[in-house]
Amino acid sequence: MSISPRVNDLVDRVVEEERITGAVVLVYQDGQPILEKAAGFADREAGVPVRLDTIFRYASVTKPIVAVTALVMVEKGLIGLDDRISQYLPWFRPKTADGVEARITIRHLLTHTSGLLYDPALELLPEAQRMTLGLGNTDLSLEDNFSRHNAIPLAFEPGSRWGYSFATDILGGVLAAVHGGTLEDAVVHHVADPLGMADARFHVTDPARLAVAYADHPGRPMRMPDPWVSGEEENWRTVFSPGRIFNPKAFQSGGAGMVGTAKDFLRLLEMLRTDGGNLLSPEMACAALSNQIGDIEGEPGYRFSFVGGLVTDPEAAQTALQKGVVQWGGVYGNTWFIDLKEKLTVISLTNNALEGCNGAYPEMLRAAVYDR
Repeated sequence: MSISPRVNDLVDRVVEEERITGAVVLVYQDGQPILEKAAGFADREAGVPVRLDTIFRYASVTKPIVAVTALVMVEKGLIGLDDRISQYLPWFRPKTADGVEARITIRHLLTHTSGLLYDPALELLPEAQRMTLGLGNTDLSLEDNFSRHNAIPLAFEPGSRWGYSFATDILGGVLAAVHGGTLEDAVVHHVADPLGMADARFHVTDPARLAVAYADHPGRPMRMPDPWVSGEEENWRTVFSPGRIFNPKAFQSGGAGMVGTAKDFLRLLEMLRTDGGNLLSPEMACAALSNQIGDIEGEPGYRFSFVGGLVTDPEAAQTALQKGVVQWGGVYGNTWFIDLKEKLTVISLTNNALEGCNGAYPEMLRAAVYDR
């Protein structure tokens, strides 16, 4: 059985089992569609089906879009990878544990080696110190929110370790400051418009096409309340607000704040897979998908590129993905990967947090693609 029937059958099964409420799954090989599938419900209660042009909350699918925006701006000479962040955001000056102001660079932000962390404790501080980490609702600006980190020591010296974080939110602030205007203005100008990513925005271009968010719940996913807190364990606790995307006061989160379609994101990944298209030089496109953290380990079995996790040991990573594949996801229910060797680009956007990103489903999808 070839890739298309295997993946098609899997998606039908997980929707029928109500593991997944709604999904768009794209499997492309060498730029050609092997499978373009829309399944399940964008709004289960109203009986609205998912379509190929359904808009999903991207969550961390936002990160590679903002990262590519930064790389385009680097190649245009607007910023440098080793520029210090404080020269663009003078209000952001966190310190290391010994009280010394840290030298955080754009490279550190892109590779999650900045010393910042997605620490749930930051959302549990007293109100005057509390930070929103990109998914919860807020009326604070980026500066008002993250300048509070100046009083909190970094988790490690920049460049010494890898730690997944809201670094891309700070990177977004840099890009907005350099471009002028909002982060959306920068992303649209440098990446989304040139690639024809029509619905990839920090606002909803067509509310009628926006999928309802669903949350994991025993028995079947539930329509996500606002707010919804996932996981009571301290290291996994995440605050979600499906309504945040409609709040114009909320800072535009470079790490989690965009929405868009699967086809929008496909355009970005295919540009990277095909040596940068007309957007990046072949050298920068290659760098975007290559190990950028040296011998520092990311997640087990992974290093990290500029846009996602690079599989270095499939067994340690416990994945069907091959060595050299770059993959990541988005906690509202999304997963993606690029396999340069097999010329494969695979995207799955669902409306299921956390199952579509951190549950069993993403690995089921990878196993179906590779017949493992």
